[in-house]
Amino acid sequence: MKLFGPLYERVLAWSRHPHAERYLGAMSFAESSFFPIPVDVMLAPMCLADRDHWVRYAMIATVFSVLGGLAGYAIGYGMFEAIEPWLRESHYWDAYETSRRWFDEYGVLVVFVAGFSPIPYKGLVRAGGQRFESTLSQHIERVGWAVVVVAGILIAWLMMRGQ
Repeated sequence: MKLFGPLYERVLAWSRHPHAERYLGAMSFAESSFFPIPVDVMLAPMCLADRDHWVRYAMIATVFSVLGGLAGYAIGYGMFEAIEPWLRESHYWDAYETSRRWFDEYGVLVVFVAGFSPIPYKGLVRAGGQRFESTLSQHIERVGWAVVVVAGILIAWLMMRGQ
């Protein structure tokens, strides 16, 4: 199932668009809550193409990422009150309580893993240049699914340790 390749190619196309800064802001906002492709995939080519504006691009990504995180928190906070009665009556309440205890215990690790995976793209692009970017595009499906598998294994391991 090809999931990461098409998203990766679309984001790269956005980085070359005349309205790339707007797309960068929108993607940074979305990536903070639900978009699976890291903003680095768009930010790195923009910075390489116009090195004089790297601070501007990084600032756009940072500001909109923070705003997206705040929006995601607000949505989650509001949605929980709306679904809590259903959740308590369903067979999911025990799983919710388990996941909450797990996050309370391992929350910092979860945030750390989410914030630093996959490997920061812009650092690797700087080291490998255009050759790295073209190689990554050939292997993006394997890299994307490998990150999903590793994250799943890490989550399962932490849950088994916590019981």
